[in-house]
Amino acid sequence: MYKLIAIFVLISSCLYGQGEVGYLIDEISSDSLSQRTVKSHSNVRPLIRQRSSSNLKRFQFSGLGDVNYYNNTQSFFKAGLGIEAKGLLKNKFFYRIAGIGGVRKTNSFYNPQTFISDSLGNGAFYSQIKSRISYTPNHIFNFQAGVDNNFIGEGERSMFLSDYGSSYPFGQIRIRFWRLEYTILYQFLREQDNNQWEGKFATSHHISVNPTKWLNIGFFESVVFQPKDTLLNRGFDLEYMNPFILYRPQEYSLGSSDNVLLGVNLNAYWKEHTFYSQFIIDEFSLTEVRKKSGWWANKYGAQVGVKGRLKHGGNNFFYRLEYNFARPYTYAHLSEEFNYGNQGFALAHPYGANFMEILAEVKWENKRFYGEIFANYYLKGSSINGFNYGEDVYTPYINRPEEYGHHIGSGKGINGTKAIITLGYKVADHGKLNAYIENHFDANTITNKVYYTPVIGIRSMLWNDPRNF
Repeated sequence: MYKLIAIFVLISSCLYGQGEVGYLIDEISSDSLSQRTVKSHSNVRPLIRQRSSSNLKRFQFSGLGDVNYYNNTQSFFKAGLGIEAKGLLKNKFFYRIAGIGGVRKTNSFYNPQTFISDSLGNGAFYSQIKSRISYTPNHIFNFQAGVDNNFIGEGERSMFLSDYGSSYPFGQIRIRFWRLEYTILYQFLREQDNNQWEGKFATSHHISVNPTKWLNIGFFESVVFQPKDTLLNRGFDLEYMNPFILYRPQEYSLGSSDNVLLGVNLNAYWKEHTFYSQFIIDEFSLTEVRKKSGWWANKYGAQVGVKGRLKHGGNNFFYRLEYNFARPYTYAHLSEEFNYGNQGFALAHPYGANFMEILAEVKWENKRFYGEIFANYYLKGSSINGFNYGEDVYTPYINRPEEYGHHIGSGKGINGTKAIITLGYKVADHGKLNAYIENHFDANTITNKVYYTPVIGIRSMLWNDPRNF
C-alpha cells in the first residue's frame, strides 16, 4: 500500500499544482467560500487556495506590531515587534514564518499564546511563533509541516480542534479528489510536569464529503497517546501513522488506554449562508442515555450554528449565531498525558467541558474601517468540596463524587455573559496591521458585578487572540 502511494505521489508531482495557504483567523471576505461547488471544502483551516495565478511573490517581507494597553482593576500592557516572511516557489512550495517577541505585564484576561515565556522584573518576556511549509504537487495532494495551530469546523468555536491554545509542531496531509477531502494531522504536543516538559502525541483524521453542492458531511477521529510509559518507550506508534486505519479498533489491538475521540459534522449551504453542526463522542452508552441516568462516562458534546454574509452598498456584513455544549468529563482522561489538551490549554472548546454556551456576533467593514459586536451567555459547572465535576480537561476523572446524576452545570453552577464592542482601522495590508479600540463587559453569578475593560492597541491580525470567552 505504501509503495503504491509513493508511486502515485511521484507521478502526480510532475503535474501542475499551486497552493497558497491562508490564515487561521476569519475575515469577512474569506470566512465563507464565495463560489461553492461539489469540490469545495472549508472544514479544515487554514484553507488551501489553489488557483491558476497568484500575486504572491517568491519572497515577501512584512514587519509586525503588537502594542496593547488595557485597564482591568489596574494598568496592564503587552508590547512587541516581529517579522513575517512568506513566499511561493515554483508554484508548488509555500512557506510562512512569523513571530513576535516582546515584554508584557498582563493577567489572565490577556495572556498571549506563548511559545516561550520568562520572568522579567514585574512583567515577562514572551514570544508568539508560527511557521508553516506547504508542498502542493497538484490539485490532489498537499503536504504541510510547521509550528502552528489548526482548526476543524465552520464555527467560531470547534468541538473537534480549535486554535485557542499554544502552537505545536505538526505534520499534515490533505488529499482531495472527486467530492472528497481527506485530512491526516500528526500533532506533537507537550505538558509541563515539575518544571520539565514531557511530550505526548496525537493523530487525527477528517473526511469531508459533498453529496451535493449544498450539503457537506464530515467524519472526525483523533487519538492522544504518550510516547512512553512504565513498561516501554513507544515513541510515535507506527500503527497510528497509518492514514487508513480506524483508531478505536487499533487502540484495542494495542491493548492501550489511549484517548480516542469520534465525531461527525453536517453542514448545509444556501447562497451566502452556512448552517453547520458538530457532534463529538469521547465515551458513550446508548442504554444509559435512554435511562437518562446522568452516567458520568456519557461524555459527548455538540455544536449547531448559522453564519452568513450580506452586502449593502460599500458595506460588508457578517453574522453568526452558535450554540455549544459538552457534558462533564468530556476530553479528560486518567492523566494529562492522555487528555485532549496541549500546554495547559484545551484543544477543542476553550471552556473545556461541563458547559453550555450561546454566542452571537456581527461584523462590519467599509474599505479600511471595521467594527464588531460579540456577545455570549454561558453556564459552567465548577468543582466543589474537593470533588471533580468534570469541567477541567486537565483534572483526572477519578475523583468524581458519584457515578450517576451528572449534567451540565453539575457542581457549583456559574452563569455568565460577555460582550465585546470593537472599532478598528486597517493601517497596512502588509503584516495585516490594525489599530483598534475594544470595550469588554463581563458579568457572572459569582461576583454579581459587571466589569468593564477598555483595550486600545495596534497589532498584526495573523492569528487568533483569545479574549472572547
